[in-house]
Amino acid sequence: MLDHITLHVTDIERSVNFYTRALAPLGYIVKAHHESTLGFGVNDGTLHSDFYLSPTDADATSHSHDGTETVSPVTHIAFLAPSIDAIRAFHAAALAAGGRDNGAPGPRPYHPGYYSAFVLDPDGNNIEAVVDWSGWFGDGHIDAGVE
Repeated sequence: MLDHITLHVTDIERSVNFYTRALAPLGYIVKAHHESTLGFGVNDGTLHSDFYLSPTDADATSHSHDGTETVSPVTHIAFLAPSIDAIRAFHAAALAAGGRDNGAPGPRPYHPGYYSAFVLDPDGNNIEAVVDWSGWFGDGHIDAGVE
């Protein structure tokens, strides 16, 4: 079970603006601010954040806990959405916030019931909002007309 993830970004203000707007349709708000790191989480009345943004230099290398240098490739993060409408709203909000389209809302070929949208954040990270209703066709969970 995943508790939290930290995404290192080159411009913290730009990224906070992007994610605040892009994740609002999924129920996320800024919940924590620890030094220069900001935490986002679902607006559920708790203090728990599961998604953090932390500033880094564009040319910086990451350091593991044992002190060795590592290179951080582009990250893919998938946020669970409560509905197809939320995925559509996420995609629109992310584009309006300066993200780049990386896959319009729609069904995906991974398996039946997988519906998502992809955007690239200001640092080029691949951000997805997804509902995965495998086997739930025909009981109202997927909008009419969605293949």
